[in-house]
Amino acid sequence: MHYFTEDFVAFFKDLAKNNHKDWFHENKKRYETSIKKPFEVFVGKLIEEIQQYDTNIVVQPKDCMLRINRDIRFSKDKSPYNLHYTAFISREGRKDKSIPGIFLRFSPEMIGIMGGCFGPSKEQLHKIRTTINKDATTFRSLLEHADFVQKFGEIRGETMKRIPKEWQEACKKEPLIANKQFYFVGEEASGLISSENLLEEIMEYWHTMRPVNEYLLKAIQ
Repeated sequence: MHYFTEDFVAFFKDLAKNNHKDWFHENKKRYETSIKKPFEVFVGKLIEEIQQYDTNIVVQPKDCMLRINRDIRFSKDKSPYNLHYTAFISREGRKDKSIPGIFLRFSPEMIGIMGGCFGPSKEQLHKIRTTINKDATTFRSLLEHADFVQKFGEIRGETMKRIPKEWQEACKKEPLIANKQFYFVGEEASGLISSENLLEEIMEYWHTMRPVNEYLLKAIQ
C-alpha cells in the first residue's frame, strides 16, 4: 500500500528553499495533504502492526508524532520549521525518550530508523550498567546478531569522560558500560517513503531491534 506520494519529498525540498512562515501558510493545505495526514495514517497502521506483537503499546498517532515547528529559543538558526517529519512509537510515545521504542525520521535525504534508550535517567542508566555487568555475554550476543549488525551496525551514544572507580573493571570487560546512551540507527533511501513496501520494510527494522529494545526495557524497569 502507498501511504505517501512523491510530494512528501518534494514538499520538504521546497520548504528548505522557503523556510519562513509566509511560504508555509501559503502551502498549508499541501502540508496537510502530503505530509501530516498521510503520516498520521501511516503511524497509526504501524502501531496496529506492532500491537500484534506487543500489547503494551496502546498509544495513538498523536501521542507519537512530533511537530514540524522547530524549537528556536536557544538556537542561532531561527528557521521556524524542521526539514523532516518524525515519530517516536513506544509505550509512552514522544513524551518519554528513555523508554525503548522505534523512532522514525522521514526526510528528503533518507529515512532514519532509531531504537534503544536515547535519554535514560541517572537511575535508569545505573540499572542498565548493572544488568550488562551481571551478564555481558547476553547483551553482546544481541548486538552481534547478524541481522542487527546488518541493519544497525552498533550501539551509539555519549560516553563517560572519566569512568568512576566502581565501573572501571566492568568497562574493561564490556566497554559499552561507559555509555551514557544506548541507541542505534539504521537508514534507508528516501525513495522508500513513497514505496508500497514501506510498512513491511519498517516492520523488519522493528523486529530486528526488538530483542535489544526488550533487553534495555527490562533493565530499566
